[in-house]
Amino acid sequence: MKIVPRDAEARFRRLLKSFPAVLILGPRQCGKSTFVRECLPDWTVFDLERPADLALVQADQEGFFDAHPRRIVIDEAQRLPSLFATLRHALDRNRRNGRIVLTGSASPDLVRAVSESLAGRIALLELAPFSSAELAGTRRSAQRWFWGGYPPVHAARSNAARLDWLDAYVSTFLERDLPALGLRLPAVRLRTLWMMLTHVHGNLLNASDLARSLGVSSPTITHYLDVLEGAYMVRRLPPFFANVQKRLTKSPKIYIRDSGVLHFLAGLREPRDLDGWSRRGASFEGLVIEELIARALSRWVRPEIHYWRTRAGGEVDLLLGAGRRLVAVEIKLSTTVERRDLAGLRQCMKDLDLKRGFVIANCAEPRDIGRDVRVIPWQHLAKGGGVAGLP
Repeated sequence: MKIVPRDAEARFRRLLKSFPAVLILGPRQCGKSTFVRECLPDWTVFDLERPADLALVQADQEGFFDAHPRRIVIDEAQRLPSLFATLRHALDRNRRNGRIVLTGSASPDLVRAVSESLAGRIALLELAPFSSAELAGTRRSAQRWFWGGYPPVHAARSNAARLDWLDAYVSTFLERDLPALGLRLPAVRLRTLWMMLTHVHGNLLNASDLARSLGVSSPTITHYLDVLEGAYMVRRLPPFFANVQKRLTKSPKIYIRDSGVLHFLAGLREPRDLDGWSRRGASFEGLVIEELIARALSRWVRPEIHYWRTRAGGEVDLLLGAGRRLVAVEIKLSTTVERRDLAGLRQCMKDLDLKRGFVIANCAEPRDIGRDVRVIPWQHLAKGGGVAGLP
């Protein structure tokens, strides 16, 4: 498959100019290694999943950094959590920016090591699977919604090969990756929970209902979700709170982050299965949310990500914030959007004093509804088009 340029590249290069080290985080197989090798072709790569590289680094960590002080990539750094304490001393001896890049899949030890040992010395960059905009212009762009964004899926030449890859990915994650991260969880039960989440994708999270269905306690469900979220498999979208006189919902909404994994776990096996699926609208909502979040992460500094909902039922699917900027986005699978569809969006805009709101829909052309709401065709965003006010 032809190399696909990534939106995160510009931010990655900025971070290299500002920090001695950059850690790229993301789910397994999202393209982290390829991304780094394409951006930094002349750097030396040490892959800690290769026994020889792991042994080299592990044998004498201080000596390793003395021998390789700059222009190195340490791939799958979560395999050696003790590395980060040593890296701190190496960076303190030489604070020159752009020296070391690490990649890693999320794990409790990795996140803890970075926060405790390397604060102020290392920048974090999240890399997601391919977005729709990144695939624009490729032969796989039209199938991004159904098959998701993992690069190996789009490199496969048949639907059967894509299904085989997704099946192996889910099984490997549960049976090999989690134990390798030191997480001894029952794979069958966790897979069952993951499949259950396909039925509530896009809904308010009710851990008690999930616990009763799975036959475990609510704290156990919360722990399982922590694991899935930490590995970038699910997203708990938090509610937005502000000083307004409203009774706002306090529960997060739950999404399976990659639409291809969502559809596979739900039992969908080919794109036409999506047409009659009861969760089709929620799937589209999750697709657009992940697309806009990926854009915000690559363009804005530390964006805030929420949804808004009152106890009375008024709701906005996504609020993106950066500094004093706050953007409200409603997502509609339909091809038409009428004024009566905007009650929740307008209430949110009124309560939060927002001058403009957006609707992403499957319409053919952009249009304004009044002076304050702009309707944007999903295909415009999916093809990489920009919109003033959105990331």
